[in-house]
Amino acid sequence: MAKPLTKSQIITKLAEENGMTKVQVRDFLDSLVNMAYKHAKDGFTIPGLGKLLKVRRKARMGRNPATGESIKIPAKTTLKFRIAKAAKDAVLGG
Repeated sequence: MAKPLTKSQIITKLAEENGMTKVQVRDFLDSLVNMAYKHAKDGFTIPGLGKLLKVRRKARMGRNPATGESIKIPAKTTLKFRIAKAAKDAVLGG
């Protein structure tokens, strides 16, 4: 299995493919990430890739796998990333 690309490899590849400097690509990626963080509560969509959402999980009962004891899991807020259908089809074939 191939190793995932590092941030610098991604920046280099994008700069070559789009005729931009590495600094321009790095700044663009940083601004995209910051925008995603800022707007995740409303839902941040990257067309063709997916949507970042802030979701509230309800409190629930769970089980400690080591002891089998029932425990209460408190409610919490978490992030969810929903993959776009176009991304699923491109990667998995469909």
